[in-house]
Amino acid sequence: MIDSTESLKRFMRVAELGSFTKAADSLGLPKASVSQAIQQLETRLQTQLFHRTTRKVQLTPDGQLFYEKSKDVLSEIEELETLFMRDDSQVSGIVRVNMSQPMARHLVIPALPAFLQRHPNLNIEISSEDRKVDLVSEGYDCVVRTGEVEESGMIMRKIGEMQQSNFVSPSYLAQYGTPKSIDDLQQHYLIHYQTSSNNRFDAFEYQLDGELHRVKMPSRICVNNTDAYRAACAAGLGIMQAPKLGAMAMLTSGQLVEILPSFTAPGMTVSLLFPHRRNLSKRVRIFMDWLSELVQNQLMHH
Repeated sequence: MIDSTESLKRFMRVAELGSFTKAADSLGLPKASVSQAIQQLETRLQTQLFHRTTRKVQLTPDGQLFYEKSKDVLSEIEELETLFMRDDSQVSGIVRVNMSQPMARHLVIPALPAFLQRHPNLNIEISSEDRKVDLVSEGYDCVVRTGEVEESGMIMRKIGEMQQSNFVSPSYLAQYGTPKSIDDLQQHYLIHYQTSSNNRFDAFEYQLDGELHRVKMPSRICVNNTDAYRAACAAGLGIMQAPKLGAMAMLTSGQLVEILPSFTAPGMTVSLLFPHRRNLSKRVRIFMDWLSELVQNQLMHH
């Protein structure tokens, strides 16, 4: 008989990865011992935790409830195990985090080696998608979000602001000249941006005396993700308003040029979201503290 925490861990991994095989691989166990652990759990609980189809393994409603409770129980056990740990460098385990690609690429990953050197037993799983992830069902410990956030049942911690700037490519300037004032914008093009919730950003935004102004502008192209947005700007298709962080590399290489520095859109709030648990496990807390500090140091000084 495997001890309960072990079988809970196996159950949770199957729930997160939606497959016995993947769960077994990631735990370095034979598949049989994982499905056996689940069967024993189901027998003991007298309920079915998963719907098993040929394609994927999905949680039943009972399974979902059991998953959320198990998560709490395991983080309690983890807390117990680290209760008397004087030295944070001994913390072990995996931190699963989701963030945007520019943030992962330009900010977090370059700084990770130093962090991981201080915490040799930690592993970080970073995923980046241009969509909203569901923290609980996808098993993330925390998510970094930029801009407006409304998410129920999550704790939100503001960790900084990302400054925005206006960018164009040298070829755009050659064709349309450099706008020097807001009035000049009527002779220019803006790259429009459509969000997943179908909001279309079709106006040049800037702040003046603490007030937000929006100037509707014509466009030759509309995109719906940050990579295409930057590519469209580099191709000379119009003005882009975006956080400086994602454009740093292209600025340095001369693919993009900054314009109208005194008329920038308001900064975007960077927040950390994490599921509501009474006590966050030590490894998640350590990672989140490091991340907040990193964001504050880097973004504030650009």
